[in-house]
Amino acid sequence: MKYVHSFMLPILAVGVLLLPAGVSATSLEPIDNSGVQVQPQEQNGITYLSGGIGEDESKAIQQATGYNLHMTFSIGTENKYVPDVDVVIQKAQGQTVLMLSQAGPLVYVQLPAGKYTVVATRNGEERRDVTDVGSGAARNLVFHWNGEN
Repeated sequence: MKYVHSFMLPILAVGVLLLPAGVSATSLEPIDNSGVQVQPQEQNGITYLSGGIGEDESKAIQQATGYNLHMTFSIGTENKYVPDVDVVIQKAQGQTVLMLSQAGPLVYVQLPAGKYTVVATRNGEERRDVTDVGSGAARNLVFHWNGEN
């Protein structure tokens, strides 16, 4: 058994190294826009996208540019995407800049540079994260709930 484990490690290492290339290649595939319902929305001067139901819609959001905060919502051991999350984004001083109901499973937001607290609530169960966004690479936040409901 020891021999099998040492034999599999190089294969696993190569697989892990190739995974990011495979993921980004997938997101660049053509999209059937006829099924995509996602349009930029605006609230309090903040532009955002919310959606990602189905493969084409998910790819369309993932290919969108100009959003410096990317959020993903999932549940369970299979990390299934969920579209029923309430989201509140607040400035460091506690001022709410964006409040969404039944958002997701992907939410992309264009925020002014600064520090923000993001509160994601699903079925009364809250998840929080604090992030700094700026003009550089987008910040990625993943909110996960263990239950399947």
